[in-house]
This record gives sequence, C-alpha cells and structure tokens, in this order.
Amino acid sequence: MTGLAEILARRIARTGPITVAEYMAAALTDADRGYYRTESAIGAEGDFTTAPEISQIFGELIGAWLVDCWEQCGRPNPVRLIELGPGRGTLMQDALRVGGLVPAWRRAIELHLVEINPRLRDSQAARLAAFSPIWHETLSTVPDGPTLLVANEFFDALPIRQLVFHAGAWRERMVAWTDGMGFHFVLSPGPSPLAALLPAEFPSPDEGDLVELSPASLGIAAEIGRRVALGGGAAVIIDYGRAATMKGATLQAIRAHRGVDIFAAPGRADLSAHVDFEALSLSARDSGAQIFGPVTQQRFLNALGVNQRAASLKSGATPTARRAIDRSVERLTGGAAMGDLFKVIAIAGHAIAPAGFPGPARAASP
Repeated sequence: MTGLAEILARRIARTGPITVAEYMAAALTDADRGYYRTESAIGAEGDFTTAPEISQIFGELIGAWLVDCWEQCGRPNPVRLIELGPGRGTLMQDALRVGGLVPAWRRAIELHLVEINPRLRDSQAARLAAFSPIWHETLSTVPDGPTLLVANEFFDALPIRQLVFHAGAWRERMVAWTDGMGFHFVLSPGPSPLAALLPAEFPSPDEGDLVELSPASLGIAAEIGRRVALGGGAAVIIDYGRAATMKGATLQAIRAHRGVDIFAAPGRADLSAHVDFEALSLSARDSGAQIFGPVTQQRFLNALGVNQRAASLKSGATPTARRAIDRSVERLTGGAAMGDLFKVIAIAGHAIAPAGFPGPARAASP
C-alpha cells in the first residue's frame, strides 16, 4: 500500500467508513501525499492532457472571449482575472498573449491563480512572471470586484458523493477497509439527507440506481455566481460531463493516460468524475447570476472562430505543421474526441451576453 493508503486504512479502522468525497479529498489534496500536491499530472509525461496543451488556439480563443466580456461590462479597471486550476499556465499564457493586443485590458487585469501544486506553481511563475500572478489555495481568498474567471477541467476533480437507491431510500455509498479485501464500498445504514439536492424533476429511481452529487462544486459555483452578480464580469467553465443530472457512476482513476482501479494507489493516480452542468448552473443562478449554456465544446469553439484561427496559423506553415494543426482542431472539436463530451457554460453578470452561446451573443476571435 501507499503511505496514504495506510493512513486511510487506519482512519477507517478507528472511526468507520468514510464518504467517497472524503476518500477523494485525501487522495487528491492531502497536504503531504495528495496527488495534486505531489504529482506532475499534465502532458505526455504525466497522466492526462488538457485542451490548452493540445493547441495554442484553445487559449487564444479564451483570451478573445475574456476581452470581449470585459468590454461588454464597461472596461473595469482593475478587473480580477482568475483561473481555477491553471495547470502549467499554458492556457493563461496563450490567453494573455491575445489579450495583450488590447493595451487597456493588459493594464486593467490583476492575475489571480488558484493552485495547490507547488510544481505547477513553479511552471506558472515561469510562464506568467510578466503579469505578477498572485496565488491562492482557494477562490475564497481572491478579493471581490469585477471578475473574469476561467475554469478548464477544474470541476471534474472536485470531490463527489454517491447515493445508491436501496430498500426504498437513497443511501450513501461509503468507503470501508477490511483485512483481506482492502478498500471497498458499503452503504450507509439509513437514508441520506443529500437526496434533497436532487432536482425536483429527477426520474423515479429503481433498486440499485446510483447518482453522484458534488456539494463542493455547488459551493464554488455559488461563489462564482455571487461574484459576477455583485461585481460584474463573467466566468467560463469547460469540462467533460453531462448537461443534466443523470443516474450512473462516472468516478474514475487515471495514471499514465490509462484507467486504473480507484483504490489501487490513493495519492498516485488522478481521480475525477463527470461534471453535472445542470447542478452547477442552478447553484450559480441561485446566487443571482445569468447562465448561458451548456453547449458542447465543439459548438463553443466553432462559434468563437476555431477554424478561422486554424486557417490563419496554417497560412505559410509547412505541410507537416498544417497536418498537426488539423489534428489538434479535430481533437478539440471532433465528436469522437473532446467536441461532444466536453461542455461549456458561462456565468455572467446582467450586462453581458457572452460570445459562443445561443441568443444575442457575438462571436469573438483573436
């Protein structure tokens, strides 16, 4: 067992089974042994690859989107430019390169990065030093005010809780430890009050149905909604997941770009679950914000001009480079790749109609 596995096993032996969320939180964010504290997760040498690492176009389009939102809300100065889980800083570096084409925006931004991984902070510092980033452990310590926020593949790693419908009631799925069996699932003995978080129109369950909820995600979505409703601005959330709350387990573990058992090595593999965009939207809306979407990543990037930007980059490029650009766009927008699985919502103040969504929104391109 890993050192963290031993710690969790002793904890369970002492106090009883823990929630899936508690297991995830320990595995991902334990101060000494958590995955996001110790691992270099992103890229070919890591465990997964994100959209900004596939093509510069992704971050560039986000940069144009941010500038467009800033202009719509009256060009506030200063404006808090926030990224949740900024990885190696690639997305923000590309976004800032495009945003820098508007000098007033460059002067107005105050860059805040919510990141807990020391190695990734070092990478972000190297890429973004010219913008004097300020780091935070949580969104709660970022000052209020006009806000532009990006969260790409952030919410999928927040802890979830799982409910199973058994004997006429929703019961919580817990993580237990037994000698000879190791970590395994058990059900709470009584009904779970978390069932109150399910949407009113959620379909009637059958015996054995499972649903995933993320109170942690709802809290952050509510905080984002509060910020943009009171201070103005907009946020874009991009992640893989579902447009509506649905039955079924999606919790997974990834190491070296391959699926592994979620209990195999806590602290050494990435744990994630599909994002419930309906739940995020309702939570942010309850805080007073406007919600746009969800739309697929394919539709969002197409509306922002991904193909036009690709054509611009291919102009004058070598045949090999042109083929690489085409492959990267297909990975970002193709239905069999990221295009349909990944969804996008915008959380905005009431003066903004963000580009890329149905309605009066306008396209933004670099």
